[in-house]
Order: sequence, then C-alpha cells, then structure tokens
Amino acid sequence: MTAASPFPPLVEPAPELSHEELERYSRHLTLPQLGVDGQRRLKNARVLVIGAGGLGAPALQYLAAAGVGTLGVVDDDVVSVSNLQRQVIHGMADIGRAKVDSAADAVARLNPLVTVRTHGERLSTDNALEIFSGYDLVMDGADNFGTRYLVSDAAELVGIPVVWGSILRFDGQVSVFWSGHGPVYRDLFSEAPAPGQVPSCAEGGVLGMLPATIGSVMVTEALKLITGIGRPLVGRVLIHNALAQTWRELTVLPDPDRPAVTDLSQVVVACGVPTADDAAPAPHETVTAPELAGLLTSRSLGETSFTLIDVREAWERDLVSIPGSMQVPLQEILDRGVSALPDSVEGNVILHCKAGVRSAQALSALRGDYALREDTVKHLDGGVLAWIYQVDPSLPHY
Repeated sequence: MTAASPFPPLVEPAPELSHEELERYSRHLTLPQLGVDGQRRLKNARVLVIGAGGLGAPALQYLAAAGVGTLGVVDDDVVSVSNLQRQVIHGMADIGRAKVDSAADAVARLNPLVTVRTHGERLSTDNALEIFSGYDLVMDGADNFGTRYLVSDAAELVGIPVVWGSILRFDGQVSVFWSGHGPVYRDLFSEAPAPGQVPSCAEGGVLGMLPATIGSVMVTEALKLITGIGRPLVGRVLIHNALAQTWRELTVLPDPDRPAVTDLSQVVVACGVPTADDAAPAPHETVTAPELAGLLTSRSLGETSFTLIDVREAWERDLVSIPGSMQVPLQEILDRGVSALPDSVEGNVILHCKAGVRSAQALSALRGDYALREDTVKHLDGGVLAWIYQVDPSLPHY
C-alpha cells in the first residue's frame, strides 16, 4: 500500500526545523513517508483536544511528543483521585487542580517546544465556533453524546476534520469525521439515545489501559491527516474489543438525506447542550440533590416520611454513601420488582445510584409493577456524584 493519502496535507510546512528539533524528531525524519517536510507540517499544526480525561491524556502526550506545534485543550473539570486509574497525564500532586493546567504542565515537561492553549470552560453552543476557529483539527475525546454532536456540528461549520474516539468498559471505537470529504458523526448516529440508555464511563466503568489503546490510534490518525500520508479512517469506524483483543472495521457512508448543518440549534434541541443562559430543568420523575437534602432534614424532624434506596453495589457504599439510605442492588429490583424492597419501606421511595443511570432503570422497573403509582417513586438526578458536588463536597469522588 502506498503511503500517499487520498487527501492533501492539512497544513503547510513551517519554515524550518531547529537543530534541537532535528535531534528530537530524528526517528520521524528517518521515515521516508514523513521526513523533514512532514515534521515541519506537524510543527505548524494546531490541534484542539476535547477533554483532558481518559482519551485526552494519551492524545495530548503523544501529540506533544510527535512535535505538533500548538495544542489546545478544553475541559472545565478538576483532577480527582479516581481519574488516576486511566488519566495518566495527571498525578497525585494534581488532585484538586484544573485538568487543563495539569495537562499543560505535563506537556511542558514532555516537550517545551510545544505551545499549549488552555480553555478551562465547558464546551457549549456559545463558545464552540470561536474556539474551533483557531485550530486545524479536533480530537474528540468527549464522554457524552451532547458534546459529541456539538463537536461534529461545530467542526462542520468551521470546515475542519474531527478525529473521534469512544471508550466504555472493554470496548473502543475510532473514526475520522470530515464534512465534504466523508461522513460525519450524525451519519453514524443520526439521533442521540434516550437519557439513561447508554451508561457513561463513570457509571459503566472502563479498563484503565483502554484509553491508551484508543487514544494512540486517534493520534496516529491526526498525524496522517496533518502530513498527508497513509489512508485515514474517513468513512471507516475501527472497533476494538480488549477482552478478545480483536479489531474489526465498519464502513460508514454519508447520508444523502441528512440536512446540512447551518447552526448549532439542533444540538440544543436534541441533546440539551448548555448555553450561557439556561440549564435544563430536572424531569418530573427526579429530585435534585438539594431537594433530597431538604427532604432528609424534614424526615429527621418527623415532618415527612420516605425511603431512600441505594441501588449501587456494596463496595460503592463502602466508599461513599448518602446518610439515611438503605441498599437494594439494582439486579434484585430488576429480578423481583417491588418485592425486592424491604418491609421497612415507609412513604414514597427515592432511588439513587452513582450518576443516575441505574436508578433510572430501577425506577422504570418499579413503575412497571402495578403496586406503585407514578407519584410514589422517583430517583435522584445525577446520583451520588450530584450529592457530592451540590451538597457535601468533602465526600470522596469516584
């Protein structure tokens, strides 16, 4: 197979390489497909990484090591100890720091020749186009559907390619989306799944090494696009199963009936991506963490009666729990319905889990039982994580 790409190089070469750069990147310069010209293109490239988490961590490190001249990173989160199992760009000393600052320091230690731009904010419909306009390519390592649609739509409007990666449990996916040259994310997923249908990594878990596997493939694709070599994953999705250690390929074609993206309004409608002016209200079937805190206070004063059910596993309760809750694992509720609840249940039932996915499943199962009316069972919006963020930040985050 020839090393020539069906697409021209994404950026022009930088004027020259310094002596230090010639030495640092000598293994690249030795590759005839890449060489000095390719390295100069890498030096001139501007790559935006969405998220300094599981996929962003290896992506930022390998992009920096490869000599990509300007790296941007968007993230509004801080480092927690539970991140360190997979987000290897951060360390113990970074706990509590903004992820963008921790990542920028790590890049500087690895390669001080790289410029890092930090965007310590949540990507939204209000800032996406402005941020994207300063880059040649986007690396999408987001962990939610709303942000993925936003990245895809904003990149289509700006006219730049997206290298996309996704991980969950033991499985990963990689592709390149590029409007005008091949399919985009909306061609692969025309509609977002219903809330709670697909768990996040926080709820479903992820093998700690998987982000490195998928993230390194994402960087390979980025370097191919920048330098104009190889056959990029445009129109192809690479699917990895770490347990079986297999890779397979899925072909994706542009949908001829898909309306062209003209603005970012459809992201707000379909996915509830936040804007500067609004926040989506909690559904009728949920209670918020502050509301639950008030209810617990009222219960302690004898002013109300309800039962708080924790549907998580025992090890999770050992790590952190909401005072006054009792445990009934999700599987028991799915298997037995209302009969899984303890005899001591009083008043209405409020369910909770880690982030709201499992409690939503439990709620659906219980409401399917004729013995519970719709107004007798709800679940905690955002789960224990919301309780930590909004009620008691001193509790451990996992």
